[in-house]
Amino acid sequence: MTTKTIRNTAVAGDSRLGAIFAVLAFGTVLLFAAGYAQATALHDAAHDQRHAMAFPCH
Repeated sequence: MTTKTIRNTAVAGDSRLGAIFAVLAFGTVLLFAAGYAQATALHDAAHDQRHAMAFPCH
């Protein structure tokens, strides 16, 4: 006896668009949270990256 399983892996366009939007929104929030952080540890951790991206930090 042989059993064959067929998976439907197609992703709807709306679902894919929602995922893209969520990733872009998360990235934007993360960038600006690090960019405007005043905590010394966060500032030091993101300092070189901010200068590399021409994001003013001081």
